[in-house]
Amino acid sequence: MKRRVMAVCGMLACGLASADAKFEQLSVRIEQNATDQDFEFVVEATGGDTGFAALTVRAPDGRVVARFEAPKSGLGMRTFRLETPEPKSFARLQADYPAGDYTFTATTVTQLQLSDTARLSHQLPAAATFVRPRPHESGVAPGGLRIEWRPPAGLKSCVLTIENDVTEVKVVQATLAGTASTFQVPDKLLEAGATYKIAIGSVAQNGNASYVETLFSVAK
Repeated sequence: MKRRVMAVCGMLACGLASADAKFEQLSVRIEQNATDQDFEFVVEATGGDTGFAALTVRAPDGRVVARFEAPKSGLGMRTFRLETPEPKSFARLQADYPAGDYTFTATTVTQLQLSDTARLSHQLPAAATFVRPRPHESGVAPGGLRIEWRPPAGLKSCVLTIENDVTEVKVVQATLAGTASTFQVPDKLLEAGATYKIAIGSVAQNGNASYVETLFSVAK
């Protein structure tokens, strides 16, 4: 499961921070691959123009779940993205990463101190259902392909990706409205005779996501 989508939480830098030293985005979320039946915990943090010299993320129970230090860097780091392995057991992931507020604290290369929280929910959205192309369908016309699916209700957004199954090059990567159920693939984008992996992600209001994947083959 290598699909990614961002959940933006409340983002307020502490009073010492300037406009270019702040958390621009924070995210803690769970992504489910409903096809492979596995799960992963994802944490992301993006700062402003001033890089981080240190960043710590603590779980609601006080445990440090991520820590970064760059004491000898003049620029620091602006964006962090960490993800766990993908266990088949959701209960195991829940036990290691409990629901609640995760605290992000950071020090910039100019010694400004930042602190904020992002909330993790264990509630996962339902997955979408493929309509067209059908799962593992072969002989799909290389032009005029209209992808169709049935989305669950109440989504924040829908993520669609199509990649060549051999080269792993993404030819489509789109974030759509939560109510979206179709996508017209531009002509001449698909290669005759190639096999593609298509993934549709249901993104909930809490930022968690459920993905379904399948393959289809283009006619020669």
